[in-house]
Amino acid sequence: MSLDLFRAITKLLPHPVLLATAGGRILAVNTAATRLVPELRAGADLFALADENTDGLRGHLGHWLRSGDPLPGSLKIKDSRGELIPFRCHGARATWWTGPEPAIQLHLTRLDHADQFVALSQQVRALNKEMAFRRAAEAEREHLLVAEQTGRIRLNRLYRLTAALAAAATPAAVVEAVHDTAPAALGARSVGLALHSERLVPSLGPADSLRAAAGDSWTDLDHGHAPALPEQGPGPDATTGRADGADGVAGADAAGREAAPGSPARLLRLPLEADGLSLGELTIDHDGGPPPDEAHVTAIAQQIAQALRRAGLYEHEHRLAERLQRSLLPVLPVIDGLDVAGRYAPGSDLVDVGGDWYDVHVLDGDHIGLTIGDVAGHGLSEATAMGQISAALRGIVLRHGRRPGAVLAELDHFLRAYHPGRMATACYLVLHRPSGTLHYARAGHLPPLLIHADGSSSFLDRALAPPLGMVNDVAYTESEARIAAGETLLLFTDGLVERRGEILDAGLDRLTGLARRTAGLSADELCEVFLHHQPSADKPDDCALLALRTTRPEA
Repeated sequence: MSLDLFRAITKLLPHPVLLATAGGRILAVNTAATRLVPELRAGADLFALADENTDGLRGHLGHWLRSGDPLPGSLKIKDSRGELIPFRCHGARATWWTGPEPAIQLHLTRLDHADQFVALSQQVRALNKEMAFRRAAEAEREHLLVAEQTGRIRLNRLYRLTAALAAAATPAAVVEAVHDTAPAALGARSVGLALHSERLVPSLGPADSLRAAAGDSWTDLDHGHAPALPEQGPGPDATTGRADGADGVAGADAAGREAAPGSPARLLRLPLEADGLSLGELTIDHDGGPPPDEAHVTAIAQQIAQALRRAGLYEHEHRLAERLQRSLLPVLPVIDGLDVAGRYAPGSDLVDVGGDWYDVHVLDGDHIGLTIGDVAGHGLSEATAMGQISAALRGIVLRHGRRPGAVLAELDHFLRAYHPGRMATACYLVLHRPSGTLHYARAGHLPPLLIHADGSSSFLDRALAPPLGMVNDVAYTESEARIAAGETLLLFTDGLVERRGEILDAGLDRLTGLARRTAGLSADELCEVFLHHQPSADKPDDCALLALRTTRPEA
């Protein structure tokens, strides 16, 4: 809130309101205050106007500054004749004020003789309350200081664990987060994880394994895998993981926590359960010191179990969506005189697979249709919608394949009829092979890149219309270009060029620079180069590529 907004809000109030700094300088007053005491104006000194000794008024101001809620008090303000006007007031720190000096917001009510006793009583109660608080605080000061420091350290460690688990999207990331942050949060020497891999991520087939995803830092209770034991850590802040005592159980405490044989006071095992499913156990090595608090340990074990359950379901859905999406991508036809290749890759964050697609349509001996698109969002729903859109598009192409604008118009009608509220971008092109003429239309999609034989390139950036499913009765215009022998047309989705913290133009410029180094490459090789041109960069979205190269005629 600004001073202007403060004045506008308080202008209509019937009682005086003023804003003053901790030093007593009045920053703003409303009309009611000025009408009652003309000396109350912006720039005036509250210490000069108040009938109060400086230390007393300063104490009042400090009392109000320390409060987030209005506290009662009283003031006497001198008017122009030197007469004192008593006020009952409520003051509190103006938390919205961003000036160099803190400010107090005061609401004033003029007192008559009957009100003075009420105001005095409120002052006395507030003073008594503050004195009682100070006496209690002083008596407990040392104890609270130690408790606060201990609690702050414990809370900070717990926050680090919670933040790491919340950011972990895969079982591997959860395992890493537990080994890195759980020992400190538990005040333990080390921790270990023993998990049922088949319960954590249900398998989609013989080749589908959690081992590659989660690494070798945990015990697999379903396949007999156990990691090598790490070296001893330095103490409670160690971040190494252990799986000591995995061979048996010597005893259990009152809470059901199990202790390893030979050292019942050192190694604890807690079950990891989520949604009624036993995922495994958490092993805590507290190094023979006092065992951690039971409620604290149980809460952390539950948090880890929930994170593992969430990550397992997330990875299972991702694998299923990726497999579904790959199964829906077409097998590209072999066409004489054309070199055609396509690629798809999920994002590097293991985000839910999205709805990217591409296809090649052989319309007749002279015309080839090319399409690429992206359904907005990620997940099984989007991948399923992509499959339906791709199938519908093949039927539309049979009727309107030579007219890109008509193809996109009917595809837009299909999307709005059968997937209301969903959005997709698409680009459709028709190549007339004898002349090399390209007719194309775009529905919110990035422009295709035409790479010339000498390595120079240009974007086909015309014929742009709104995305599919967003606007009724869109007129999808068409544009024309030419592709010569030896040139390559590259269609792509936004996952190829979008990077965190980077504008889209930077990614497009990177493609044109890369195109200069693709002379002589086949369409398949060109897709590989473009798909992996930034192997270490974060790719937050999945991407699809479709490349078509016209081969030079034999001499």
